[in-house]
Amino acid sequence: MKENEERAGTTASQKERIRERYKGIDTDALDVIPAIPQENFYEDTREKRVAVYARVSTDDPRQTSSYELQKNHYQDVVSHHPGWKLIEIYADEGISGTSLQHRDSFLRMIEDCHAGKIDLIVTKSVSRFARNVLDCIGYVRKLAALNPPIGVFFETENIYTLNANSEMSLSFISTLAQEESHNKSEIMNASIEMRFRRGIFLTPTLLGYDHDEDGNLVINEEEAKTVRLIFFMYLYGYTCQEIADTLTSLGRRTKKDNTIWSPGSIMQILQNERHCGDVLARKTFTPSYLDHKSKKNKQDRNQYRQKNHHDAIISRDDFIAVQRLISNAKYGNKGILPELKVIPDGLLKGFVSINPRWAGFKATDYRLASESVYDQAIDLPGQSLTVNRGDFDLRGYEIARAQFFDTGNKVCITFSSSSINFSSECVKKLDTEYIELFVHPANHQLIVRPAIKQDHNAIQWRRQTDGKTLAKVISGAAFLPNLYELFNWNTERKYRIIGIKRQFGEDSLLFFNLEDTEVLIPAKLLQTDEANPDAPIFEEDIKPLGTQKNILAYPVSWTHTFGNNYYSQAQASELATLADKQNLNIRSAGTTYHPEPPLQVTSKAEIKQNIDSIIYDMKQEVRNEQSDDIK
Repeated sequence: MKENEERAGTTASQKERIRERYKGIDTDALDVIPAIPQENFYEDTREKRVAVYARVSTDDPRQTSSYELQKNHYQDVVSHHPGWKLIEIYADEGISGTSLQHRDSFLRMIEDCHAGKIDLIVTKSVSRFARNVLDCIGYVRKLAALNPPIGVFFETENIYTLNANSEMSLSFISTLAQEESHNKSEIMNASIEMRFRRGIFLTPTLLGYDHDEDGNLVINEEEAKTVRLIFFMYLYGYTCQEIADTLTSLGRRTKKDNTIWSPGSIMQILQNERHCGDVLARKTFTPSYLDHKSKKNKQDRNQYRQKNHHDAIISRDDFIAVQRLISNAKYGNKGILPELKVIPDGLLKGFVSINPRWAGFKATDYRLASESVYDQAIDLPGQSLTVNRGDFDLRGYEIARAQFFDTGNKVCITFSSSSINFSSECVKKLDTEYIELFVHPANHQLIVRPAIKQDHNAIQWRRQTDGKTLAKVISGAAFLPNLYELFNWNTERKYRIIGIKRQFGEDSLLFFNLEDTEVLIPAKLLQTDEANPDAPIFEEDIKPLGTQKNILAYPVSWTHTFGNNYYSQAQASELATLADKQNLNIRSAGTTYHPEPPLQVTSKAEIKQNIDSIIYDMKQEVRNEQSDDIK
């Protein structure tokens, strides 16, 4: 009790001392040194170096009058204001205000501010300065933080940024300016969508075509010669660089009237579908109206295609063949018309050979190719139970899965979204330099078969290192996306499958059941606490299999079992198929499956004849022009 009373007394005395101190002293005892008064912006006559910023948003010639009016107006404003000296009028023409990209004059003005060349910036309005809130407020603050500070005067809104109460007004108005740009962008996108839905397409200038009075594309025969030569040369096997060099030497002119050609310009012509008479609208789109960065349209927005929109310079089949060549050049494939091969009968019936260098086929093509050799829907072999009298009744017993044991010395294969890794045991079991991969989409099986280098789909799968034979990592960017799609795999994960070897006389095969997969999940994908990325993913008493980088996972269906039922395992469909050794047909090259009607591509002989004829005509034109110049 006594201690509480003493504590209360101490607190009361502290409060009393604070009250006495804050009563202050007599103001007559203080000498006040007054601050220099801030002059009114309009009455400030001190000398200032003034920069004027002007911007018009399009290159339309009619906008030139707007720019000239702004320039003349501010020249008058600066000349009539006491103490102001015009340093420069910084102007951007044909540039949007929502982004600083390409606003070279604006950025140069900011650099001059940092260099101490400017004291004040004058501009017509907030929307002329910037339609992006972050840019507007950000640059105003940076300029105000300089020593000495630099202010921006927005004439229309009557805002001077060095005034203490200016930022709230500026924030509100710049937000409205940004939202106005947003609304204009939405209206423009809606207008474009309505145009495309009605088949009203934008057709910019293109080599080989002119526009008639209605805006339709009509063939320019002189330019069309150049286009035909480009396509025929590429079909014949010339590179873009070789084609560009040829056109440059012949003095052929681009659409912009240049005579120097580049590989990039050749590629743009080869990939433009308008040369075969079609129009594909919205190949790219702009996700954000703030940065105006275009993005390739991968079904993010509606696309519209109209075939036979105008007269073609190149046949559609020749155009498609060129696209296939371009698409697969990076995988080392040089053929125009690669084929899907499917085994029609025998042990490998329905298995489709994987083309390792062709990205043109889709998962659906592999599925349809496999189904094409069956008279009806694929019916997997049944798994009936048979127990003879006197046998041990092993119902209820399971064959433990090999995945639960060490896989280091087993036949196994690991898939990622871009490569395939075979175990060293695979290479030992199948002693061959080259292999061919076959997939059965319905049975979810993969087969590895020995091949020779000359086989069209041959893959080199081993390498020699210090006298040892090791498995080689196989790049699969061209075909692995199809496998991932066929088996509903996640592209962010790896899949490991244990296989078996089967011997048929002198022939050996490796079989992999793609349903029994181990999944390697990157640990970072399981991280849930973004604030603490180093926090453990699992409880202390849970020790997941795998490594620090990858967690090993198994199908949910394995949760309450160690393996397959004994009888089910013994009579599994793939093993039952192998038991039938009649008409194995293991070495069959397969039959060709065409997912679509074959292309009627111009023959090599005709292509060569066209190239020679066009080049001869072009050289004759050059000689005639030189002859006219001499005369």
